[in-house]
Amino acid sequence: MFTATRIADKKDWISGATGDWEIIIGLEIHAQVASKAKLFSGSSTEFGSEPNSQVSLVDAAMPGMLPVLNEFCVEQAIRTGFGLNAEINLFSRFDRKNYFYPDLPQGYQISQLYHPIVGEGEIEVDVDGADTIKVGIERLHLEQDAGKSIHDLDPNSTYVDLNRCGVALMEIVSKPDMRSSAEAAGYVKKIRSLVRYLETCDGDMEKGNLRADVNISVRKPGGELGTRCEIKNVNSMRFIAQAIEYEARRQIDIIESGGKIDQETRLFNADTGKTRTMRSKEDAHDYRYFPCPDLLPVKLSQEYVNSIKAALPELPDAKRARFVAEYGLSAYDAGVLVSDREKSAYYEAVAKGNDKKLAANWVINEVFGKLNKENIEIENSPVSAKANNSIVKMITDKTISGKIAKQVFEICWNEGGDPVKIVDERGLKQVTDTGAIEAMIDEIIAANPEQAAKVKDKPKTLGWFVGQVMQKSGGKANPQAVNQLLRSKLL
Repeated sequence: MFTATRIADKKDWISGATGDWEIIIGLEIHAQVASKAKLFSGSSTEFGSEPNSQVSLVDAAMPGMLPVLNEFCVEQAIRTGFGLNAEINLFSRFDRKNYFYPDLPQGYQISQLYHPIVGEGEIEVDVDGADTIKVGIERLHLEQDAGKSIHDLDPNSTYVDLNRCGVALMEIVSKPDMRSSAEAAGYVKKIRSLVRYLETCDGDMEKGNLRADVNISVRKPGGELGTRCEIKNVNSMRFIAQAIEYEARRQIDIIESGGKIDQETRLFNADTGKTRTMRSKEDAHDYRYFPCPDLLPVKLSQEYVNSIKAALPELPDAKRARFVAEYGLSAYDAGVLVSDREKSAYYEAVAKGNDKKLAANWVINEVFGKLNKENIEIENSPVSAKANNSIVKMITDKTISGKIAKQVFEICWNEGGDPVKIVDERGLKQVTDTGAIEAMIDEIIAANPEQAAKVKDKPKTLGWFVGQVMQKSGGKANPQAVNQLLRSKLL
């Protein structure tokens, strides 16, 4: 049963004909466990294989075949539970969830309802880079995935691929603590970041390895909870936000027109941006849950659980706190850098031996900016962290200016090569010889006496001379030296 006490800020309320409404959102995230074998068989989980080429007799539910629990999947669930700051249950049990579907050979799904492996927890979620909310975790349970029904190969037939059947899923169930599409998207982003840090799920939403069922209801602010609808299998943060916005408005319009909300399962159409009815929503008793007779309960020792905790990597919240405390970064910059495990590792490699703030600014603005523009993931960056470390080092020791550094970065991006050699071979070193800079300044002042005379009355016009000197030097003159010499001569 959903309980919700938090009232959203007014900025998150939706206006209707009868006044303001509050959206109540809870998410069930299905994260495919990063494991080479399935939950109850040794079949491969590799993505993209030929249909029905990774199906054991257990997966196909042949008579007499018994499931054997994959211990590594249990370990992955425990690791994820620690990432969620959740209670790890030393006793858990698998249940049968009974329903029929063509891609479910057993006629039931092995899941955990009454005794999940992970209990209640709580995580902090950043919303739009500004606000932070806390979202409660109801539980995390292990279950087997179904196969895949394919409807578009033949207008008269449905094809079934059982490669995915039996793959281990972690279902992470939140409490209904979210009040806007932005909060929900931030929550999914945080979960994705956590499982990728922990390497318990690759978080690839395009492949369906991480997808969400979105539960939505509306109420008058602070009032009784409304009837919820569940939107199944939404596989992008953008679509989750769109589905919430549409579904909330749909429910408000129905209620304000005198109708009532039916508890049901719906699907989101990404092309139309709308949800549609899939089926009436079942309750737990409709699935006739009962303990799976083929599997013993899972009993864990505290020593085993402690050993898993001891081997955990540094997680995003701890890493962000370290970046702020040790590196002097702003909370926002630190949050950007730790949002993804690969990004944070890349940054630390660039920052090694360099000024940490300068490295952060360079990575966020230049590297991430370019990667976003070209739609390239950090692990596929044409410019390595080592190369960017050299570029930042040359900025720090004044070998090159910031402007020249951007030029060197572009050369490395398009042509490759060692930044240090590029600077040497192309004559890009910064001019620090004050005598050479002074000669350029004197020449420019002599050619522009009227402009020079105005500087004392209008100091801001000094910038024109700075630009002229930088242009004459091809951007290689040291900006600090240029400013100091110009000030001594014109102010």
